[in-house]
Amino acid sequence: MKRIDLHVHTTASDGTCTPEEVVRLALDEGLAAIAVTDHDTADGYAQASAAAAGTALEVVPGIEISTRYFGSVHILGYFIDPQSDELRPVLDWVVRDRDERNRKMAALMAADGLPVSYEQMHERFGAVVGRPHFARVLCELGLADSIQDAFDRYVEKGRKYYIGRQFLPIERSVEIIRLAGGVPVLAHPFQYRLEEAQLRELIEHCMDYGLRGMECRYSGYSEEQSAYLLTLAKEYGLLPTGGSDFHGANKPHIRLGRGTGGLSVPLEVLEGLREEAGHGSL
Repeated sequence: MKRIDLHVHTTASDGTCTPEEVVRLALDEGLAAIAVTDHDTADGYAQASAAAAGTALEVVPGIEISTRYFGSVHILGYFIDPQSDELRPVLDWVVRDRDERNRKMAALMAADGLPVSYEQMHERFGAVVGRPHFARVLCELGLADSIQDAFDRYVEKGRKYYIGRQFLPIERSVEIIRLAGGVPVLAHPFQYRLEEAQLRELIEHCMDYGLRGMECRYSGYSEEQSAYLLTLAKEYGLLPTGGSDFHGANKPHIRLGRGTGGLSVPLEVLEGLREEAGHGSL
């Protein structure tokens, strides 16, 4: 069976592998396709696509947008146009808002004598800097034992240096992906810890605005959990998708294409997305 991974992060957002390195890992894994789904940016796609040129690996342009509904909910988008006139202004706004939040967090740390420079982080990591980058720097400075320890002690919600950010309404996120020519998909449904009635409410609400898929296979999900989500997707007429949520060293327990060990996403999943996006079959 040809395997794929439709949930991959690079250094364009909060992954630690460059787009080129992700492509090499995907080829080593024998994957047929990956989707680059960086947080709130599509900037990693072009490099990954160029690196995969002339190989058997397909690279799908994607994105993962953070939204607010019952709390934080993520919407994946596949086969988007990264240069869409509808998409770019929204992503620019997201980056500006995150930049303001990050400067405030760094200022709080500096006031307490923690040698964390946002300017240096921005220069090192690029435009999309987030809490995982703060956590990584705190580890390198010897102020935390691991990425998770840094989150738990410094930058998780409720901790001294956490500052919230604004999120796009979930309705707008679904709409933007569709306007950019993409297929909107609900990411990792069990991560929101919703009761079944709440999950159904979320699905139905998003479908009103154009949701077309749901991530049914995901790192750490049991066969029973995936089977339940596949049944739910079929009930609602949603396309089932799957991916590892690979972040490199920021989530070292997750392997590209394999998740925490048992993940296997078949190629036919991609065909459904391709047809929905209007690209036809290979």
